[in-house]
Amino acid sequence: MPDNYTVERAWKGDGMDSRNGEKTGWIGGWSGSFVWLLILAILLYFKGQTVAALVGVALLAVAAFCIFRFAPWKNPATPYWKLLLPIYGVLVLSLTIVSIVGTGLGFSFRWQWVFWLMPMMIPFFTMGRRTWEQGKPPINSA
Repeated sequence: MPDNYTVERAWKGDGMDSRNGEKTGWIGGWSGSFVWLLILAILLYFKGQTVAALVGVALLAVAAFCIFRFAPWKNPATPYWKLLLPIYGVLVLSLTIVSIVGTGLGFSFRWQWVFWLMPMMIPFFTMGRRTWEQGKPPINSA
């Protein structure tokens, strides 16, 4: 490590201890959670359901907005559960709309599918009260 390397520089993203991996994980993970919506919108468009495809693209745009607006590094003192709520809300809304629109694609909603959503709620319990600031690397007092 260079002599002029400090924790403050690392915290600002300049060095080995930057939190770029966490930022990439947040953006990439949530983007991956909504990529199905883009695929479905394209599928609906080519099936001639233009309005449903536009609704899918609109939901995707709202999801992208929420992913970046409620990013933990932009709201460092806010507990994670408050940052997760709007994104999960868009996801549940998307699933609800797809269950309505999806009947034209040959599938229908079954109440048992709700159980598949339960593992998605684990972050509320594992890191719900934590904040971005609490993940800050400790300052060396030596």
